Amino acid sequence: FSETEKIPVMRGQWFIDGTWQPLEEEESNLIEQEHLNRFKGQQLQESFDMEVSKPVDGKEAIHSLKLSRNHVDWHSVDEVYLYSDATTSKIARTVTQKLGFSKASSSGTRLHRGYVEEATLEDKPPQTSHIVFVVHGIGQKMDQGRIIKNTAMMRDTARKIEEKYFSNLATHVEFLPVEWRSKLTLDGDTVDSITPDKVRGLRDMLNSSAMDIMYYTSPLYRDELVKGLQQELNRLYTLFCSRNPEFEEKGGKVSIVSHSLGCVITYDIMTGWNPVRLYEQLLQKEEEELEDRWMSYEEQHLLEELYLTKQRPAQQEQKRPSVTSTVASTNPKHSPVENFFCMGSPLAVFLALRGIRPGNSGSQDHILPRTICNRLLNIFHPTDPVAYRLEPLILKHYSNISPVQIHWYNTANPLPYEHMKPSFLNPTKEPTSVTDSESVSAVPSPTTSPVMVRRHYGESITNIGKASILGAASIGKGLGGMLFSRFGRSSTTTPQTLEAGKDGAEGDDKKATTVGTPPFPHSSSGFLEPAVELEHRIDFELREGLVESRYWSAVTSHTAYWSSLDIALFLLTFMYKHDQEETDKSNLDAI
Repeated sequence: FSETEKIPVMRGQWFIDGTWQPLEEEESNLIEQEHLNRFKGQQLQESFDMEVSKPVDGKEAIHSLKLSRNHVDWHSVDEVYLYSDATTSKIARTVTQKLGFSKASSSGTRLHRGYVEEATLEDKPPQTSHIVFVVHGIGQKMDQGRIIKNTAMMRDTARKIEEKYFSNLATHVEFLPVEWRSKLTLDGDTVDSITPDKVRGLRDMLNSSAMDIMYYTSPLYRDELVKGLQQELNRLYTLFCSRNPEFEEKGGKVSIVSHSLGCVITYDIMTGWNPVRLYEQLLQKEEEELEDRWMSYEEQHLLEELYLTKQRPAQQEQKRPSVTSTVASTNPKHSPVENFFCMGSPLAVFLALRGIRPGNSGSQDHILPRTICNRLLNIFHPTDPVAYRLEPLILKHYSNISPVQIHWYNTANPLPYEHMKPSFLNPTKEPTSVTDSESVSAVPSPTTSPVMVRRHYGESITNIGKASILGAASIGKGLGGMLFSRFGRSSTTTPQTLEAGKDGAEGDDKKATTVGTPPFPHSSSGFLEPAVELEHRIDFELREGLVESRYWSAVTSHTAYWSSLDIALFLLTFMYKHDQEETDKSNLDAI
């Protein structure tokens, strides 16, 4: 929020009788200070009567306090009245007193020290066992603070779902907004200065939203966006743990919900992907090859110029304030992220452009190792134009398999997601002849994994892509050494890890040289056989409304995730999964 949009958090001390609204903080503090100075040590009545007791006629005030527009009279330690000093109030008070009414009953407002309900030990919220960082995508510069409002909507819908479906659990999930964009300077106002004045409103909107994508694809500003998000994650996690010291001790879990471009940045932080480091590694290899052979004077001069050019970004980087990780010392366990929820995510497109291609294993490790994140879940609306599927990047034939349909929040006894069988988008006929079978085996189809043809130059594009997932340690120092124990990949790797990566790459090459893949079996009902499924499903699709216009929905669907009760139930189902299983197990043991 900007300075003018900050919402004050008030501590209520003195409350108005009847409505139980708190007094303004300034007046409340003055009354509280005067009350303690005058009555500290005195006993209240044994029974605290919340009703307005009728003041005794002629009972004088034993103490008074003059405020700017009001004054307060104490008739006893727990009988306090507020009076307005406005002219009309004084006239009304004089008239009613002449008619025989007391001052308090005629124009006074009784005050109570403390709220109508006394607090008990049971009033405290349940212990937070799971925190969820909510990461925004593009557009925060255009509407600062939007992620805070969106997270508040998500939190409110989650509370409703918790009360309805998870009230028997003693744990609690807390949603924390991560606003990383507003603190970045990037190019300052350079883009604004080169923006033409015609249709300025539309241009400003694009500069404040879509420009973030261009910044992220720029080698100059990409690291600043990554560091902005990573630094804010560091700060929030450290702050939360300092206020909840038992969170880590009791094995608290962390999940991340990211939206739009935020999914890509979060993924890159967790995996350590950095294209600049890859390019530097390539240049370093070329330099080594050049140094090994004789060079002319011109070539030596060009090589020196190249070296100086490479040094300039490093010098600029050193001038920037260092963003060292403070969480590394407070979080030695290096536990992985529990769940990574992508909403309206273009991550699949970025991975495809980086060279990730489908493999022959149904493991999530193909795109996001389980050692980094236990579970990856990709949520999207069917008409969201920004969202793409991830499953076909793991197994090609999943492009012809429907995403899992997310249950309506009010569905009675829904089938658990892990028990839902995959079904075809376009069921195909099974081969009836040898020719059909051979053609299916020879040519990759929507129901078969592709044959990976070995490239004859350098590394295959699949291996280059996989190198980014194996961790930034094998390709450089990751994000400039600014890595964070929970959300950043470590920049140190043992020789065993590197060897394992090489073995994995060689194994993939060997698999890629296979001549053909037999067709995957499927039944006439349109469901796949269990032998060819993913280890667990990743793509989850919201259900379309019965009267929903697809064209209008394409405009609104990308921002419609925050207040969805269906998504709130989906998120909590996976985050409370372990706690629910433990509760069900204990109930069975008791029976």
